Amino acid sequence: MNEDIQIHSWPCSYYLDSSKQWIPGKLSLTPLSIQFRADKTGELLVDFHLCGISEIKKESSHLIFSSLTILDKGTKHWFSSLHPNRNVVFNILEHFWREQLLSRHEAGAGAALEFSKGKELTGMLEGSQKRLEDTAKVLHSQGEQFDNIMRGLHKIEGDMDVADRLLTELESPSWWPFSTKLWKTPTESKPKENPAIPDTNKQQETLLKIPVIITHGADPTAKPGQLTALPSGLEIRDCNSQLVQRFAWRDVDDVWVHSPYEISVRQRFLGRADRSVRLLAARMPRLVPVLREQLGSKIQLLDDAFGFVGAGKCSPQRDLGEVVWKAANEFLGATANPEIPTGNDQKMEKEQTEVQKISQEEAKELRQILQKLKGLALQTEAELERQDEALDSIGSSVERATLTMERHSRRMRRLT
Repeated sequence: MNEDIQIHSWPCSYYLDSSKQWIPGKLSLTPLSIQFRADKTGELLVDFHLCGISEIKKESSHLIFSSLTILDKGTKHWFSSLHPNRNVVFNILEHFWREQLLSRHEAGAGAALEFSKGKELTGMLEGSQKRLEDTAKVLHSQGEQFDNIMRGLHKIEGDMDVADRLLTELESPSWWPFSTKLWKTPTESKPKENPAIPDTNKQQETLLKIPVIITHGADPTAKPGQLTALPSGLEIRDCNSQLVQRFAWRDVDDVWVHSPYEISVRQRFLGRADRSVRLLAARMPRLVPVLREQLGSKIQLLDDAFGFVGAGKCSPQRDLGEVVWKAANEFLGATANPEIPTGNDQKMEKEQTEVQKISQEEAKELRQILQKLKGLALQTEAELERQDEALDSIGSSVERATLTMERHSRRMRRLT
């Protein structure tokens, strides 16, 4: 695993306690650590693993100069003269540090349990449950699209009814003294269905919500916030849950992927400045599939992002998801997998695991997961049946609309 790739770096000075002086250099953030390298010698003076840091604080050195301190293994390290400013560096470092701690906590909770056949089966079923839940979400989103199509067709049929009444008035004007039958064409029966209009509350279902660091345009200020992906678009809120920006999917013109953790979203305007925002997040790789599904070719992978996987091994034509997920594995996957024992210890643990029995607790947990899987399967089946009916209804509605338009066209030609 390459730990030398940099997410961000900032010029600053580090207080070297052994020589009692400030050393100019560069502070760098990698997926797993924070490093400082001196400018003159190029020597790596400090290298903190994110999971080993106890505290990151904003303090003042000599009561005057603003500084950033990192507490690692009981030792406090001082950084000053940070560019563009201390708040930007603090917000970004704290964001990735907290996300790393959360990842280790989740991984540690699983690693602390005794592995057995029951746990192995539970893990497999939980993975299946997660995939089935993801599939159900995709089906639900597809069903909402069908509902929107049905609502559009319902509106078209309403417009056709209005056109029919207007044509009828033109065919039998009020001043015509004779029977309207001389003007009217035979009325054609047309069955009409009233498709169910979807609940508007479903439009606000959250697809994904992640903490982010927000930067606006050329403004160097980076502030913490939250990004929410909805079926209708993207919402960006600050740390006080106040709406900062909102992009409807249809209004987004470009999404630039600078790295697996950083993107820019832009909306172009004519006659005024474009609206853009830059977003940095440890969980950004989870958002990329959502963006690809909603925006497709509007997503562009910039040259800077190829550095995360090696410029010589990839090209602009390489699959975006593969590049992003491979590089993002540095952060998201490193703490998710516990250390694997090697040699005789691994063999002994494997043999012990093989002979373990499934306990009553594990059987109960397996039963609960299977019940959830059964419920999800039944819901998925019901949704598929509903979508089949919706497709049939859409097909018949389109045919009726086509016939009605042809009939109205013939009536209008007779009037001319």
